Amino acid sequence: MYLKWALLVVAVAIGLYLLHDPAYGVANGGTWLGYGLGTVGALLIVWLMWFGIRKRRYGAANLSVEDWLSAHVYLGLALIFVATLHTGFQFGWNVHTLAYALMMFVIGSGIFGLVAYLRVPDLMTRNRGGATLDQILQDIAELDAQCRDTAMALGDRVNQIVLRAAEDTVIGGSFRQQLSGGDTNCPTIDANRQLQEIAASAATGQSEQLRGLIALMARKEDLVRRARRDVRYKALLDIWLYIHVPISFALLAALATHIVAVFFYW
Repeated sequence: MYLKWALLVVAVAIGLYLLHDPAYGVANGGTWLGYGLGTVGALLIVWLMWFGIRKRRYGAANLSVEDWLSAHVYLGLALIFVATLHTGFQFGWNVHTLAYALMMFVIGSGIFGLVAYLRVPDLMTRNRGGATLDQILQDIAELDAQCRDTAMALGDRVNQIVLRAAEDTVIGGSFRQQLSGGDTNCPTIDANRQLQEIAASAATGQSEQLRGLIALMARKEDLVRRARRDVRYKALLDIWLYIHVPISFALLAALATHIVAVFFYW
């Protein structure tokens, strides 16, 4: 339904723009068409924001996810045409262009969010391999315990390496670390490397024990990578909202300033 409405809005806007003959020879937001398209664009912005807020309110079950997503995608894309034709392609360093730029940023972040929600959940499911993040973290804790038990008979250096891998390995961390999905100085990866170096020069009996410990550490390393990827995917789903929602309200403020400036100071 919203696709049809969006196509109709775009078709009418383009048709009127092509037929429009500005009195002063240059299309701009101050003509009758500019005012008309500006009004349509402003109403679309306010309605889409209200629709988004209403969708998140308790008791709004009558609004399906499909309706909410369809409205935001199609009418949001239609806004690009309506607002651009409203400007008449006249831009400058002023609040009017700021409102336009914020609108484009909001639409762009919305497209990013749509792509993320279409792709990331499937990636999360495949990465988890049927487990939850809590289960993966529990498995990591159990492997840490097994590594510590195995390391007890392998000397102080090995014990220190294993203990550091258990205590200093971080899943998550700062938002930048969450988005990166890794740790360039990961203690677990470093522990695995050091254990392999020790095993290469160890006595035969101890070498067998070290290989068992290395196998445990390798399993832990794989789980740590999976957990970090899961955190990264979750951060990708969150980050666009941290940008999209605040910039949407900034757009609303700029839009109000734009309207006041046009009607009272233009």
